[in-house]
Amino acid sequence: MISDKKKTNNKKEELISNSKNIWLIVRDFFYDTLNITEGTDINGTIEGIKKDIIFKGHSVWILIASIFIASIGLNQNSIPVIIGAMLISPLMGPIIGIGYSVGTNDWDTLKKSLRYFSVAVIISILTSTIYFFFSPLKEAQSELFARTQPTLLDVFIGLFGGLAGIVAGSRREKSNVIPGVAIATALMPPLCTAGYGLATSQMTFFIGGFYLFFINSIFISVSTFVVVRYLHFPLQNFVSKHREKRIKLYMGIFILIVIIPSGGMFWNVAQESRFNYRVNEFISDNFAEYKQNIIYKNIVYNDTLSEITIYLTERKFSEAQILDLKDKLNEYGLGGNTKVGINVTDSTNLIINQEENSLDSLANKVNNIGSELSKSLRVGILEDIYKKQEIIITGKNDRISFLENQLINIKKDSIPFIKLRKELEIQYPKLEMFAFSKAIESDFITGRIDTIPMFLVKWKRYTKSYLMKKNELELEKWLKVRFDMDTLKIVRYN
Repeated sequence: MISDKKKTNNKKEELISNSKNIWLIVRDFFYDTLNITEGTDINGTIEGIKKDIIFKGHSVWILIASIFIASIGLNQNSIPVIIGAMLISPLMGPIIGIGYSVGTNDWDTLKKSLRYFSVAVIISILTSTIYFFFSPLKEAQSELFARTQPTLLDVFIGLFGGLAGIVAGSRREKSNVIPGVAIATALMPPLCTAGYGLATSQMTFFIGGFYLFFINSIFISVSTFVVVRYLHFPLQNFVSKHREKRIKLYMGIFILIVIIPSGGMFWNVAQESRFNYRVNEFISDNFAEYKQNIIYKNIVYNDTLSEITIYLTERKFSEAQILDLKDKLNEYGLGGNTKVGINVTDSTNLIINQEENSLDSLANKVNNIGSELSKSLRVGILEDIYKKQEIIITGKNDRISFLENQLINIKKDSIPFIKLRKELEIQYPKLEMFAFSKAIESDFITGRIDTIPMFLVKWKRYTKSYLMKKNELELEKWLKVRFDMDTLKIVRYN
């Protein structure tokens, strides 16, 4: 009996011992795999960081050249050109210097880093402002728009990009990581976007671009600070502990102030993404058998009232069925009484446009909703109608001719109204309202009758008259180029 107990105890001790050994083996494996202290060149790293902080002479001219290249790339919407500019930019030096100096209590280096960082930012914004002020291409491209809404994800890009940069920079054997960090953190394009905002008097671009640059810079510095402390870089001991704690407190408060707005933007983006996912799930579950009949769907997200619009080639749902579909929205978290956790919107309006087997009627309906759909979307819808009904309308030449004429007329005469409204809203913040129509003009002397595209504009109150006139002249030139029109008129609406 006693021997059995001893055997049992021995087995337990053996299991415990084996478990401890396994844990030690796993721990040692991960320590060896993730250890970054080996191969660290502290003295060489410090020397390199301090050398890269200095920003004058050739560094300034390299920065100016890279800013011009990045601005041209943004102006032309050319991603390769933008990447090239980021590769030759020397902006990383002072930013890493800030993180290093805070991490080692080296306040003299911190003051130098901040001074050269300020110089680099001022030169960058000034250079891009000059370029965009004289550039004949004033229209904002998608690459510029992409730098106006930073989110929490940009915080992580700056944080991990800075982490990769300082870890690679602290090695005895240097690698090609730093150019990759420069591309990933994208310091140049946001500064150029800020310059575009100043050159075109659009504060949305300036604030969004500068804030994105600021986020990236702060969290590259934070990553540098963390790695410098982890690798035990030598500290400067002449600073009092009390002052060191106070400065760290200020840094923590400052970082929170930077993060909070980006967190709010990230939340909105995440909510919209969840909304789109649930809408697509709703459509997939409830419109699966009518997939071939859906020619267009429009999803508009708003945290209070969202909208789903679906266009069908023919009538498929009765009024009672549409009401049932609206009731089902709550089951997908698309209303206030959601049944799947947190609702992403207070309410969702479902609109189903369908016609009673009449292609002519549907095509006319699509063609007449210019204020709701852009030109390209309407062209796509009509082309889709044409393709989906090819078998049905074979031999019906009048139907084919009708659809072809509809497409030609839309491509020739329409403007992308919704997109134009968004562009004007950003480029002309003083603009309160605008409208588009075609006026029939008659000359009583010659008897000639002509159709003139006419844009009606209304400016916000207290807008200076000289500014309205200046903007109207610019707007007229831009619209002519934008829509390839020889003649148009800008009419001020009071």
